[in-house]
Formats: sequence, structure tokens, C-alpha cells
Amino acid sequence: MMTGFEQYTRKTRRTIFLEEMEQVVPWRELCALVAPHYPKPGNGRRPVGVERMLRIYFLQQWFNLSDPAVEEALYDSAGMRQFVGIDLGCEPVPDETTVCKFRHLLEERSPAFRGASRACEAYRKEIRACLREVNLLSSAPTKERAIGAESGVVGSDAAIGGG
Repeated sequence: MMTGFEQYTRKTRRTIFLEEMEQVVPWRELCALVAPHYPKPGNGRRPVGVERMLRIYFLQQWFNLSDPAVEEALYDSAGMRQFVGIDLGCEPVPDETTVCKFRHLLEERSPAFRGASRACEAYRKEIRACLREVNLLSSAPTKERAIGAESGVVGSDAAIGGG
């Protein structure tokens, strides 16, 4: 459990991916597409912000999460909460029903958004392919390891062809 006072941390691949998506997804334009169809404050509960709900929707698409699973993941992952902009000290995560209603709103009433969503889905697949490639490269044997394996010498002596 993270408390915010951890001495040792590192960025996960998920956090790095979300930071990239923060930069490349045209949030303002997507919000403009959805806003005319989104409920306005008035009677009943105050709606969650459009951009926040869009970010949750994209988390679902990128990480293949159901409505209940994205709610749980937001409580579980500090990186996801940061991406969405949720501070659990001030507010709860939107519940699965709110997420479900928003998803249905996008699927039913915002045809222009479907095209944008498909484009982002294609970009997600491209990003995942790049991440897989990076993972394969980082786990591939390096020249140093290959030389060491051939000569039977491992470590810094392998780099200089020692033996």
C-alpha cells in the first residue's frame, strides 16, 4: 500500500504509458465532442466532469477493464488515479454504474466520438506493439553477454574478450 511517503519508487510501464497518453490524446477536442451530449448540473447528483469520465473510458479501452474492474483499478492504482485526476482524500472514484452510463452515452449518442475512439484504439495497438518490441529488446542477449557465453567468461571480462 502506498502512503505517499515511500522512499523507494520507480515508474511502472503502466505509468509511463499513461504519461505518454496524457501528451498525445487530444483531450480538449474529445471533450468538445462529448460535452453537448453529457448531462448538465441541475436536478439530482452533480455529474462527474466530462474529461475525467473520458479518461476512465480510455483506461477501460487501453487495459481491457470492465465497469466494475475500472472502479477497482482506480482505487488500487495510484498511477491510474493520477492520470484521471482523482484525489481519494477529497472525493471517491466514480462508481461502476456511473462509468456504465457514460460508456453507453458514448456508444449511443455520440457517433462522432466513435471515430475518434477507433483512432485512439489503433494508436493504442501501435503503442502496445512498441512496448512489446522494447521489452523484447531489453530482454534480448547483449553483445557482452553473447561474447561471454561463447568464451565461457561472464561479467566485465567478457566485454574485453577476456578469458
